[in-house]
Amino acid sequence: MSLQTEVELLRRVTLFAHIDTTKLKLLAFTSERLTYGEGQALFHEGDLGDGAYLILDGEVDVLRNSDSGLILVNHLVKHSLVGEMSILCDVPRTANVVATMPVDALKIRKETFFQLLKEVPQLALEIMRELARRLNHTNDELVAARAALKARSGA
Repeated sequence: MSLQTEVELLRRVTLFAHIDTTKLKLLAFTSERLTYGEGQALFHEGDLGDGAYLILDGEVDVLRNSDSGLILVNHLVKHSLVGEMSILCDVPRTANVVATMPVDALKIRKETFFQLLKEVPQLALEIMRELARRLNHTNDELVAARAALKARSGA
């Protein structure tokens, strides 16, 4: 795939829509294009967080390990960013990410990701908004789970 084609793909992603073309070219050039088959893991919970993944095409499930097996935490679609939490917080991966269909992804190395955040404040703001949306969703699910547990225990 040509560099220009990858830049056009990046431009369609809301997070990158307002980034200068020169920076998008650099992002496309320095990132790694990867493909995954259905059922294949992009990464596993506990892995070293060395980059974020932009889903260019396809869909993935975000799964957490638990005593009762894997729990579906989220389902992400085309143009979603995943894996950024471990590089932002400098912690191991907090979940397993598995392709639910063939996936094309762009792996953005940690150093490149941080350089973009420094140079493009709008990108940092968009990522903060996305993380806040995810936290709000998680809080809603926690409240619902606690209410269901309380109702089952008759408390």
